[in-house]
Amino acid sequence: MAPSSSSSSEGVDDWVPPSRRPELADVVPVPQDDGPHPVVPIAYRSDFREVMDYFRALYFAGERSVRALHLTAEVIGLNPGNYTVWHFRRLVLEALDADLQEEMNFVDQIAESNPKNYQIWHHKRWLAEKLGPDVANKEHEFTRKILAIDAKNYHAWSHRQWVLQVLGGWETELQYCNQLLEEDVFNNSAWNQRYLVITRSPLHGGLVAMRDSEVDYTVGAILANPQNESSWRYLKGLYKGENNLLVADERISDVCLKVLKNDWTCVFALSLLLDLLRIGLQPSDDLRGTIEAMKNADPETADADLATAICSILQKCDPLRVNYWSWFMTTVSPQI
Repeated sequence: MAPSSSSSSEGVDDWVPPSRRPELADVVPVPQDDGPHPVVPIAYRSDFREVMDYFRALYFAGERSVRALHLTAEVIGLNPGNYTVWHFRRLVLEALDADLQEEMNFVDQIAESNPKNYQIWHHKRWLAEKLGPDVANKEHEFTRKILAIDAKNYHAWSHRQWVLQVLGGWETELQYCNQLLEEDVFNNSAWNQRYLVITRSPLHGGLVAMRDSEVDYTVGAILANPQNESSWRYLKGLYKGENNLLVADERISDVCLKVLKNDWTCVFALSLLLDLLRIGLQPSDDLRGTIEAMKNADPETADADLATAICSILQKCDPLRVNYWSWFMTTVSPQI
């Protein structure tokens, strides 16, 4: 029977110092060596210092035992960010042929309290890789739990993407993205995940197959919330490296037009329209008339061509990047 990988369930009041534990009686603790004149000595708590001294002794001895495994759990409880302890724990787990599913349960408990700890997520990935595709759904459920608390937890998203690409679980991922965006359309992490799904999932046929429906979806999201930068970037990303198709799709210039008719100061609509003009868009009469009306509202742009006029408008609407738009104005074709 493989040994348990979890630590003792004793409460704080029942804690017994390592020096008084019979199973560690033969261990000679190894104190931390900071040199003869440490510049900034750390005032460790006595319990932390003693546990680390005993851990250090087993670590230097290279001991792979149940007591070593239990001691690593205790150290992790005191400092979950200690990379050396996690590394040693993996060596012990392998040597003991421990129950890795039980270990996953242990690390999940630690992760819930420390959801932004690099070492914990690295350990989870190591376990998931060894346990294989059977744990994919459980790992997705765990990241859902973490993301419900913090929708932009980088570690949870990174782990979720790794599980998808290595272990699977694509079947409901687009639905999950829909759910997140319904809850918060400004969730840029969900937009990023959506792009991963349509470009990497083996179930949807890739970007080319998904582009048409995704453009419709994104245009709807933009019209509902024109000031959401994520949806504008996602829309442009659907044509990454294919400017000819971006210009040819009338839905792109049309959404810019619809937004600008209601709010001519929308920086995202103006900047996308400027990109379209720069790469060859021939504006419709309606679009040209809208821009002309915007030009006439500002005497400084009344005689400017369309692209230059938009740059001038952006200088006023986006003052934080006024120098950028001044430079951009020098790069646009004057004949537009």
